[in-house]
Amino acid sequence: MDIGSATSTYLTDSLELELGTEWCKPPCFSCAFDNRAGGKHFSGESYLSSGALKRLILNLDPLPTNFEEDTVELFGIQWVTETALVNSSRVLFNLFRQQLYNLETLLPASCDFGKISTLHCKADNIRRQCVTFLHYVKVFIVRFLTVQNTENHGPVHPYEVLEAQLPSLLVDELHGLLLYIGHLSELPNINPGAFISQNQIQLFPPSWHLLHLHLDIHWLVLEILHMLGVKLKHVVYGHQFMNLAGDNLTNVSLFEEHCENLLCDLVSLSLNRYDKVRPSEALMRDHCPCPCIKELWVLLIHLLDQRSKWSLSESFWNCMNKLLKTLFETSSEQRRPSVPTIQSRDPLGFSLWIITHVASLYQFDRHGTPDEMRQMESNWNFVEKLLKKSINVQDGILEEQLRMHLHCYLTLCDFWEPNITIVTILWEYYSKNLNSSFSISWLPLKGLTNIKSPLSMLEMVKTCCFDKQDSDICKSRSSYTIFLCILAKVVKKAMKNNGPHLWKQVKGRIYSKFHQKRMEELTVVGLQNFFNLFLLLAAIAEVEDVASRVLDLLNFLKPALKTSPLIWKGQAAFLLMYTQKNLDIGVLAEKFSDAFQAKAREFLLLSKNDEMGQRQALWTLLSIYIDGVQEVFETSHCLHPSHEKLLSDGFSMLLPACQEPELRSVLHFLQAVLARIRNMHQQLCQELRKENVDLVVQSSLSARERHLAAVASALWRHFFSFLKGQRMSQAVPSSQLADAAADFTLLAMDMPSTAPSDLQPQPVKAMIQLFGWDDIICPQVAARYLSHFLQNSMLCEALSYSGCVSFQALTIRSWIRCILQMYVKSLSLPDDLLIDINLEQAVEKEYMEQLSELTRLLFKLSEVKNIFSEAHVECLSTPEDPKRALIQFLEAVGITYRNLQKHSDKSAMVKKSLEYLGEILKYIKPYLGKKISSAGLQLTYRMMGILVKSWAQIFATSEAQKLLFRIIDCLLLPHSVFLQEKELPAPLLTAIQKSLPLYLQGMCIVCSQSQNAYLNQLLGNVIEQYIGRFLPASPQHVLDLGQHPVLLALRNSATLALMPFLKKCIVQVIRKFYLESKRILLPPRLASILAFILQLFKETNMDVSDVEQLLPCVLKCLVLVSESQVKRLATENLQCMVKACQAGSEGEPAAQLTAVFRHFIQDYGMRHDNQIYSILEIVAALDQQVVIHLIPTLTQSLKDSEQKWGLGRNMTQRKAYSKLLCHLGQVGQDEMQRLENASN
Repeated sequence: MDIGSATSTYLTDSLELELGTEWCKPPCFSCAFDNRAGGKHFSGESYLSSGALKRLILNLDPLPTNFEEDTVELFGIQWVTETALVNSSRVLFNLFRQQLYNLETLLPASCDFGKISTLHCKADNIRRQCVTFLHYVKVFIVRFLTVQNTENHGPVHPYEVLEAQLPSLLVDELHGLLLYIGHLSELPNINPGAFISQNQIQLFPPSWHLLHLHLDIHWLVLEILHMLGVKLKHVVYGHQFMNLAGDNLTNVSLFEEHCENLLCDLVSLSLNRYDKVRPSEALMRDHCPCPCIKELWVLLIHLLDQRSKWSLSESFWNCMNKLLKTLFETSSEQRRPSVPTIQSRDPLGFSLWIITHVASLYQFDRHGTPDEMRQMESNWNFVEKLLKKSINVQDGILEEQLRMHLHCYLTLCDFWEPNITIVTILWEYYSKNLNSSFSISWLPLKGLTNIKSPLSMLEMVKTCCFDKQDSDICKSRSSYTIFLCILAKVVKKAMKNNGPHLWKQVKGRIYSKFHQKRMEELTVVGLQNFFNLFLLLAAIAEVEDVASRVLDLLNFLKPALKTSPLIWKGQAAFLLMYTQKNLDIGVLAEKFSDAFQAKAREFLLLSKNDEMGQRQALWTLLSIYIDGVQEVFETSHCLHPSHEKLLSDGFSMLLPACQEPELRSVLHFLQAVLARIRNMHQQLCQELRKENVDLVVQSSLSARERHLAAVASALWRHFFSFLKGQRMSQAVPSSQLADAAADFTLLAMDMPSTAPSDLQPQPVKAMIQLFGWDDIICPQVAARYLSHFLQNSMLCEALSYSGCVSFQALTIRSWIRCILQMYVKSLSLPDDLLIDINLEQAVEKEYMEQLSELTRLLFKLSEVKNIFSEAHVECLSTPEDPKRALIQFLEAVGITYRNLQKHSDKSAMVKKSLEYLGEILKYIKPYLGKKISSAGLQLTYRMMGILVKSWAQIFATSEAQKLLFRIIDCLLLPHSVFLQEKELPAPLLTAIQKSLPLYLQGMCIVCSQSQNAYLNQLLGNVIEQYIGRFLPASPQHVLDLGQHPVLLALRNSATLALMPFLKKCIVQVIRKFYLESKRILLPPRLASILAFILQLFKETNMDVSDVEQLLPCVLKCLVLVSESQVKRLATENLQCMVKACQAGSEGEPAAQLTAVFRHFIQDYGMRHDNQIYSILEIVAALDQQVVIHLIPTLTQSLKDSEQKWGLGRNMTQRKAYSKLLCHLGQVGQDEMQRLENASN
């Protein structure tokens, strides 16, 4: 109960003692409490937390466990508890004032850290004495004050006389005390800080104690006056004072006057804080300097509202309203003289601000605990008057102030019951100002002025419906948006409490403001505000009724606004709202789709012209539709027949007209819708697989399946044909084309019956053939598409079960093509950019990452794993470099073939290998045209060289030899090679030079395996062409021969068995085409070929047959060429050959070598005898036996020469011959002697 009866009822002391011991210490105001953990609003010794307020309201003993002894100590003096106040009231109040004075004298003292402890103790002791005295007065009134019986005319005890005078005396003393302490607002320092001692004890300066003692006095005086009135039940007149109006002072008038003054002081303190902040930040600033001020507000609210129930005084809000009205008064005649004058620079804003803050204090119950369910007394009548002042056009209120005002109204709507009048007043204002932007130049808004999409439009409206709004709403939202928040909150509360009746009132008032004339007056900003209003109404009430009204009203717009993007965004937002509420979108979808189709047709016809402005305007509308429809599909729980209407023929017209940026948007939409349909289909399949599904549910699921199929068919119909036609085009971004094709493939797997007839009966296989295996597909598209395909295990399984046994081989073929064609795109660059281009830069980073991903997935295929397993080659776990991975795969295939034993297995392997390659020469053909890509050529020649070498045994078979012939003809022996007058491009020569050893080694293996005469001829032709092309240009660069590709082929031969064959072929080519050729070799060129032969001898083990081939030509050079470089190189070659014959004949002179020299002497002995003798001197220095065997031939040649010339003995020739014989030891001496004897 609050007050059980007019007579006060008191609980017994024993019952009070059972409640606990918190009453032992008199309560007081204190903000010195620990609230670091949060959730604590007031100190434990406060009037609220201690239960003092509750005891006051229930008329209970304020301190049942205190002042129970016979004496009480007050101000250091012992007094009789039951009579002290009657006998010595003036003395006690004088002592009280003396203590107040003592506390005030401490204020000027310096509060440094050294003195603060002493000052704190003194001030705290004084305050405790004063508070204890006032609590004693309360207890005395409750326990010891006797109500005098006025009808008793008998003798009266002197004490009773004094006791009868006590109430009037108390009124006088309390009034005097209030005059002595003055107003709270007059205190010099309101909230000084605390000092913290070393042991974490808070020490406060005297000013803090004085402030809180004043608060205690103000409140305890109210308590005493209230308790006095309750106890005596009649008006008590003061004898010493009259009020300033000339009336006698009473306990009632003093209570009211003090309440008014106290409220005025509290308002003044709050005003000081309000004047220091901007309106946009006002509600974030607390109105109370400390928790004690807030507690005093709460105490006043409870006490005044409690008294008003018994008509003892006015309610709290009435008192506040009377006080706040004075802020608007221009003259002070109507104010009480005792009430200080309050002036505000913004009385309207301050009134709303303080009312809002004070209204929040109603949540605290009598114990100071927040109670959100507590019924709060509203003050709407006064607030309505303030609202009318807020929107008064004549006052010219600023937007910033209006936002703060509406924020206050919005906050009050949280606290109080719904008020339709507030909404009506505000709507009257905003309906006249719909075309205003409600913006502040220096403060950007969030959400309203820049709505980018229908979804953001809808999200903004949804935020207006939130129960809790951001504290900085004044900065982030316009006043119109805050009005929408108020509208939403009031209507929602009203419908919850009172049903739809109030909503219909609001709807009628809003609808009535929109008619044809008003719609024609709307600007773009007004239209935006219009949509936000109606979207909000739809969100909180009848969406279908609101949407129908909007569609009707849009017909009244000016023609210029009917094509505004905002209308499309608004319609899309309503469409989304229907979807989120799971309503049928049929009517909206049909109208919206028709408009889209019309604009798509315009866009298609316009795309051929250069009217970019008009094109951009159309695309803005179309993109709004696309984004809106995407959101509809993504937020739909299930599809209805009306969803198919959104996928109209407009897309078929739109796609061909789109440029790349626009295509990206449309394809992104397509992928999102495809993903959503597949997801919904999977959920549907799970539900269909459930057991014990009743007929109604099964029928519903079947209907949903039909709707899904209809939407899927629409996607195939309007999008797939375009994608199919763009497979070879560069207009569509390759990544999105591949992604969209992959999504369609997955749709074909999930819902095969929806695919078009040209993909039937196996739509999945047909899709992969179109976008993954077809050689005409751009490699970027194929690589990304196949990555999607290989990632989906269900798709791979579906192919396996469908009978497509070669899908792995076809995928490997496409992978090879994608790697080989990685530089094809760079051929489209200008010629100057292709020169010296970095190999890594020549391929887009994105494509290289895609190739790496495809390679990683491909190496997981069973067929690839088997090849590596049978080749006993460890497969790369994470093949990051696709080129390196391809090399490893090609080598593994070659090793696997070599390891096979059965002829049938080998034959099958050849067939499978050729399937891997496909039309491989077509893949590399772009690099061999007029456009030159250095990186592309190097990749092509290297990969094909590795292929020729690794697969040599495969190419030795009749099935594969044709491909080998084509590779050699295409890459090594094209027509341009045979045109001597035309130089090959430098990048091409570089690529050939680096990879030629691979080709030569592979061809040698094939030749040794197949014994094919044509292939032998091809090998000779290759060696003939490229020995000369890679010879140094002049004798000065002879040292560069070590890197000649033909020599490298010999040096790096994998098996020694290849070397003799290749060496033999090289020797034959050199002799036939470079030394015995009818073409005359000039000395520089001849020096280079001799240097090559010399390098050949140094790096290989040349046998006698090789010497027999080359020695005659070398000897011929020594005889016929006089150029020093040629002679030196020919001499070195001669020496190497003689040494080679020595090594091969095991010390015996080789018959072939002797025969070569014999023929040489016979051919050149007549004319070049001196050169022959010089050459043989060199030979004799290395091997005398060879020359000794030639003595008969030399002697006969000498005789034949002399006889031929008929001049007798040729002494010069004989002398040269004798010089040669001198190098031959005894055999030579003997021959010289025979010649001498024969002459004689």
